[in-house]
Amino acid sequence: MEHVKFRAMKDGDREDYAFLAEHEIEYASRTGERLLKAMEELDESLSGYQVTRLGHSLQSATRAWRDGADLDWVVSALLHDIGDIYAPYNHDEYAAAILRPFVREQCAWTVEKHGDFQKLYYMHHYDGDPNARDQYRDHPYFKDCEQFCERWDQASFDPEYETLPLDFFRPMVDEVFGRKAYDPLVIREGSREPLADDALAKERAKA
Repeated sequence: MEHVKFRAMKDGDREDYAFLAEHEIEYASRTGERLLKAMEELDESLSGYQVTRLGHSLQSATRAWRDGADLDWVVSALLHDIGDIYAPYNHDEYAAAILRPFVREQCAWTVEKHGDFQKLYYMHHYDGDPNARDQYRDHPYFKDCEQFCERWDQASFDPEYETLPLDFFRPMVDEVFGRKAYDPLVIREGSREPLADDALAKERAKA
């Protein structure tokens, strides 16, 4: 069987959909690989900063790694702006949608809302509201997103910062996107993990 028999989905039978399921599982297994390729395209997006969007993303992830952040935080930091390519006006939601099935709820929410939290640093220059984050002040992940932006996002436009290469993060991306989608043991609704682990940060600094 090389392809399904139907030309309209309602005409498919069990054999058709079993065949498609095999193909979809195999295709999904290479999600991390495709995302890493898409990350390379960030080198060509949104000019004007002293670093490219890829450089910014790598720098954010590098800072997270050096802070002793866990795997979910590091990969979320790496991919938080991947939506800039295809969704420049809601890049945060786009990135969160990619991450949500494979990382802790805490991290997906932070990525989804980081655009509003980042406004604190620049929106007053556009005569806009820099306090857009205040609408989330009672949310349990508010402080996490606040720290994410302060420690890793807004600070990562420095061309002199020693940034780790994309290949360094490749095994981490592969591991995260090799997980079972929406696994409750991964999503861990309501669970919070710190952005920084000083002891682990010291160990990584020695590596």
